[in-house]
Amino acid sequence: MNQIPVKDITPSRKKEDQQHYDLYAKREHIYVKYYRGFFKNLRTGSSFIMLALFFSVSWIQWDGRQAVLFDLPNRQFHIFGMTFWPQDFVLLSWLLIILAFVLFFVTVFAGRLWCGYSCPQFVWTWFFIWAERITEGDRNKRMRRDKGPGSTEKTLRKTAKHTIWIVLSIATAIAFVGYFSPIRELLPSIASFDLGPWEMWWLAFFTVATYGNAGWLREQVCIYMCPYARFQAVMFDEDTLVISYDENRGEKRGKRKKGADYKAEGLGDCIDCDNCVHVCPVGIDIRDGLQYECIACGACIDACDEIMDKMGYERGLVRYTTEHALKGKKTKILRPRLIGYFAAVMIMVISFGYVLATRVPIQFDVIRDRSDLYTEVQGSMIQNVYTLKITNKDHIDQTYQLTVSGLEGLELLNEPTINIAAGEMIDYPVRLQTTRSQMAQSNYPVVFLIQAIDNPASQAQVESRFIGPAPRR
Repeated sequence: MNQIPVKDITPSRKKEDQQHYDLYAKREHIYVKYYRGFFKNLRTGSSFIMLALFFSVSWIQWDGRQAVLFDLPNRQFHIFGMTFWPQDFVLLSWLLIILAFVLFFVTVFAGRLWCGYSCPQFVWTWFFIWAERITEGDRNKRMRRDKGPGSTEKTLRKTAKHTIWIVLSIATAIAFVGYFSPIRELLPSIASFDLGPWEMWWLAFFTVATYGNAGWLREQVCIYMCPYARFQAVMFDEDTLVISYDENRGEKRGKRKKGADYKAEGLGDCIDCDNCVHVCPVGIDIRDGLQYECIACGACIDACDEIMDKMGYERGLVRYTTEHALKGKKTKILRPRLIGYFAAVMIMVISFGYVLATRVPIQFDVIRDRSDLYTEVQGSMIQNVYTLKITNKDHIDQTYQLTVSGLEGLELLNEPTINIAAGEMIDYPVRLQTTRSQMAQSNYPVVFLIQAIDNPASQAQVESRFIGPAPRR
């Protein structure tokens, strides 16, 4: 399997210049420069959609309740018209597996698009960087202020920045907790200081987590905490679309005046302005080659294209491309691994959709009493005892009709209608009997059918056995 080589940019360890290196170096604050460009607009659009959905979906109502609500105390998970219970945990596992395979497919095809355009860590990080820029100014101003002495203006600007950060963090925490505690009840509770201990804990936790991750840790979360950066190289190959610097075109780097004959001086298109480094949110130099810290956000592409336009050079010195394309070879878009991931995703999505479409909100099981195989009553009647385990997984109370079939003359001795509250699971004992003369053999299959009276499509059936004495010869 061909993989993209990751360039080693570790400092030289020759004996004469050996130094001590810490496993985790002290973080140097990254001052991200403001820029414009196509990929920034694309990322801003995707971030806006993510934020709009996150803050608005919890306010949508569905059948008189919150459309998306994970009601942990009542163990009910409402997603629009469907209600899921702990017994449906396998569906969640299935969904997570599907999402993992989608991530694998996207990574093999186009690298870390998820990180650059959809990952919540960087959606919020860019939001916080924006707040930093509007309060403290662009990169150079922020650097000068941080290195300069304290002043009233510096204190006011930093206070404004942290105030915006805290407000954004609190809003994020409220929106998140609003998916677990009804948002329309949560806000009045916050306003009246009438919160439960768990709500207070999670509001505080997510406020601190958002403030710390997006405001202070930023790229450290991606570099040290997120496992995705570590295994991405295993999934890349020479046909994976990644952000790359065209070394053949860019080298040798050097400063020059616009319009100068730089080719005669042996220079490439890279003017060594370092703009691609200054706009990078993780602080890497894409010219050093593919690095696991790169989140494929396209900031370096926009910055470089802007410089190329000013110099009158062709765009694309830094661009989305493949290793094969950089070497002048043909890129293979359709390849076995990519096709395999796509096929696996399609099969799982179709199967998952079918399971959801045919899912009925009833869990039904029949347990036959094994202490007595059968009981003879009134001389010629044979009885069997069963315990029905029924769970109403709907979000409303239901009345069910129970019927039994499979043996002629079989009689149900219990009330055939059963009332079950929403989310309730009951054990319902039943007795079946028939005359001995109806049994030509020692056991028969019998089918228990339970059906919601108000919704006949909501039904489930289970097969069991009815056992009697061996027939006389």
